[in-house]
Amino acid sequence: MTVAGSDSGGGAGIQADLKTIAALGGHGMSAITSLTAQNTYEVTAILDLDPEFIREQIRACVRDLGVDAVKTGMLHTEQIIEAVADELRGLDVPRVVDPVMIAKSGSPLLKPGAVETLKKHILPIATVLTPNAKEAGVLCGMPVSSSIEQKRAAQLLAEEYGIKAVVVKGGHLEGSQITDVLFYEGRFYEYSLPRVESRATHGTGCVFASALATELAKGATIVEAVEGAKRFVHSAVRMGFQLGKGSGPVNPLAQTARNAALLEIIERMRVAVKMLEEIEEGTVLLPECMINLGEAIPGATSREDVVAIPGRIVGVGQRLKASSHPWMGASRHVANTILTIMSYEPSRRAAMNIRFTEEALEAARKIDMSISHYDRSQEPASIKNVEGMTIKWGIARAYEEAGKVTDLIYHTGDWGKEPMITITGRDSIDVVLKFKQLLETLLAQQRGKSD
Repeated sequence: MTVAGSDSGGGAGIQADLKTIAALGGHGMSAITSLTAQNTYEVTAILDLDPEFIREQIRACVRDLGVDAVKTGMLHTEQIIEAVADELRGLDVPRVVDPVMIAKSGSPLLKPGAVETLKKHILPIATVLTPNAKEAGVLCGMPVSSSIEQKRAAQLLAEEYGIKAVVVKGGHLEGSQITDVLFYEGRFYEYSLPRVESRATHGTGCVFASALATELAKGATIVEAVEGAKRFVHSAVRMGFQLGKGSGPVNPLAQTARNAALLEIIERMRVAVKMLEEIEEGTVLLPECMINLGEAIPGATSREDVVAIPGRIVGVGQRLKASSHPWMGASRHVANTILTIMSYEPSRRAAMNIRFTEEALEAARKIDMSISHYDRSQEPASIKNVEGMTIKWGIARAYEEAGKVTDLIYHTGDWGKEPMITITGRDSIDVVLKFKQLLETLLAQQRGKSD
């Protein structure tokens, strides 16, 4: 159950909580404390609900559905805090308290006079308290601007209010890494992940606390739940929505959508590979470095978002044969090619490398395939010496010269580098169909010349 305010912009509050709970396999219930009129950069109005009605929302859910964990968020007034504390005190379940004080836009979500009430009534019943650095500073009356101060604040709050575990989050602190500090059973635990450079950070605190509560409801330990919540928020920020004029909303369903997209692509890749293996004389276009076929999820940002063939596709007799089943992160060069192509045309998410021959280019022109190329001998040393930059540089040169994204990209090699053609397409099946059409045209062309 989430006991929190409603965010009309959908980025935080009850809306973010319920998305998070659902994404992690839970059933979310809600007791709404306040209605807010807000967007990504401002809160224009707050309407607090009657504390007795808030009580009744909690009681109705507990009476029928039962509760495995509770998460609290926005508790705007002293009266709301007291009512919620009364209802939750009797529930023998984990209680995750997110001491919401200020919206991402900077608007206050806790009345100044209610801070002491929060300390008196809510903190002592918390199982886990999850303040950010600024909130921790207000609650313990000291600045929190370093990891040492995070630890000091976490321990102070735990010991002063008898809280089982306190997580002081580090998103508001400087640095390329964001480190959250957990104080639990006399020990400190640190959780660090790289900072995501994104303005889509609206709702991070709500999502973190809801993810933590859901993991506890599923039976995780506090240490495991904090780690899982940390990873979950990182994914939600990385795949957040760049909406509005201010801080865009995080995307709690990002990992769920990614997993679904990867499964769909793996299934499609299996079909594409089977089609490829059934093509007669496929080895005619097999390069010395072998072939790889890849397809990326929408919005892919890394090689782990690209499904390809571990061990590549090899030749067995006159046919092509995949070394193993399609999987994520199984390609370097083809994956980098796809990621670069997507920066020009996001809907073109698949590619496959094949052997370069002038005859193959001639066949491609016959069937009106669009073609672009780049010259690796002109590659600057500053590009050549950086891993992965050749492909980005080459595709940029090819597309800028062609003025469009093309079906084929080729280069004629360089010292120690094999010439190559890359077929691009909407998905892996589209690429294999292009390969089949190209091969059939090439073989017919060769037969015509021999006749």
